[in-house]
Amino acid sequence: MAEVTIRGVKKHFGEVKALDGIDLKIEDGKFVVLLGPSGCGKTTLLRCMSGLEKVTEGKVLFGEKDVTGYAPKDRNVSMVFQSYAVWPHMKVYSNIAYPMKIKKFDKQEIEKRALDTAKLLGISELLDRYPVQLSGGQRQRVAVARAIVLEPAVLMMDEPLSNLDALLRVLMRSELKKLQERLGTTTVYVTHDQVEAMTMGDLIAVMKDGIIQQYGRPEDIYHRPANKFIAGFIGSPQMNFINVEVKRKEGKMCLIAPGIEVECTRENEQKIDRGKHKRLIMGIRPENIHHVAGREATPIEGKVYFTERLGAETIVHLKVGDMRIISKIAGDEIFEEDKEMNMYVDTSRIRLFDPESERSILD
Repeated sequence: MAEVTIRGVKKHFGEVKALDGIDLKIEDGKFVVLLGPSGCGKTTLLRCMSGLEKVTEGKVLFGEKDVTGYAPKDRNVSMVFQSYAVWPHMKVYSNIAYPMKIKKFDKQEIEKRALDTAKLLGISELLDRYPVQLSGGQRQRVAVARAIVLEPAVLMMDEPLSNLDALLRVLMRSELKKLQERLGTTTVYVTHDQVEAMTMGDLIAVMKDGIIQQYGRPEDIYHRPANKFIAGFIGSPQMNFINVEVKRKEGKMCLIAPGIEVECTRENEQKIDRGKHKRLIMGIRPENIHHVAGREATPIEGKVYFTERLGAETIVHLKVGDMRIISKIAGDEIFEEDKEMNMYVDTSRIRLFDPESERSILD
């Protein structure tokens, strides 16, 4: 196993800056997810870690060893690709055993490891089949088995579940996470799927434009996003963003927009005062807007524009002036469209962002 340290890594493709100064420390045995939209640099960073791409500037360290100039075969890493990349002309057993044959392992050791790994992945009964005879999920298990059979210091996965159907992705998410916990292997996992990131990662590095925007635990990324991009990227439906004016009314600080007036908590008031903000972007997640008043709730008046009844929850689109505010309510509720109604904002859950930098002012 190994701790991975990235220091000032840049990767340029001509004039394109795919990575623009990445600093990242991945502790030994952790499952770290690189999350971001297409083109943000997450796969390029993974390939720089593995040695498949040469860095333009910076260092990659495994433990205390600088492996920046090492070839992939000398880094003791394994990769699982999006396309599975299993050998179609080899049976499952040979696919798993092949990396050990290349490394000239003893024949008995090859057989023992191949059988043990197949058992671990639940594919022992598939060893005599060719990949064409397997389902997508089975082929992905073979790819994972081939990757872990060498007991790599670092296991790297590049969107390994994106080719699977929705139900199988849910199953494989849990299986990959439990497998990593049993093996204790340092794992770096690339995805654009926020659900995969939130459910699998010990830590998440959210990326945009070749830069890590925030690195932390899933709950911190979700509840305390560092900027508006992260707040909007994580969560479904997306966080509501409302441009508000900061005003004092009857000695209390309020956030005001057409049809909305939210009284600040004392803690938020101190942080707004410290920055002398006159205008802000208020963020509130749909699940923190309720149809029943709570203890720390501010009402907003609007008209029901549209509802999405999903069985376990109901998404309500509320028209407030020229804005559309989205609420997520637990349970199968019925709301009549075009009907005037109040929703209630949980003021303890609001996030506030500077309108120029778009960074959070609360942390």
